[in-house]
Amino acid sequence: MMASLIRLCFFVLLIIQVTFLFSALVHSDKEADEDDILQGINSYRRSISLPALIKHDKADCLAGEIADDIQDQPCSSRTNGAAISPATTSTDIPSLANNLNKCKIDVNSTVDGVIMPVCVPKAVSTLVLTNYTNSQRYAKFLNNSRFTGVGIGTEEDWTVVVLATSTTTGDFANAAGSLVSRVATAYCLVSFMLGLWLILLG
Repeated sequence: MMASLIRLCFFVLLIIQVTFLFSALVHSDKEADEDDILQGINSYRRSISLPALIKHDKADCLAGEIADDIQDQPCSSRTNGAAISPATTSTDIPSLANNLNKCKIDVNSTVDGVIMPVCVPKAVSTLVLTNYTNSQRYAKFLNNSRFTGVGIGTEEDWTVVVLATSTTTGDFANAAGSLVSRVATAYCLVSFMLGLWLILLG
């Protein structure tokens, strides 16, 4: 009985380890592809005497969330090749408002930003890069010096590049609501602890 239990525990542990290893490999492959795309975009920017784009955490979060949402769309959908402003309600990305909320981004800080989804079967890095640098629709944004930050998300055949600026209307800053929420939570916690302390003293 004990030997069977030990074997079962060992088997479960093995499955967990294999699952974590596989997810880590998939994640590292995805990161490598995203790094390749970023390097390609920055090489293109340098070739036209523009500074390299810097990885931007909030833009990166948004790109990842959008890529996750649209991964099941076919490449023939109108989302492919559509330059989208994060500050507008886009039917191409119906859950955009929810994505901004998940990444704690204030919509007012995205007015000057741009979302650029591209769908390429198997997401071949060189073809994805060509779609960004050779497409008039997207190249005009990559050629613009006001963009300084970038986020990249990939899922299945889809790649999403999000460009940010260094201005308050395009820096993808924290949502004011999330700050208020954190302050309110802290206030409630302090009030609770103070009330508990007074009860214990009494």
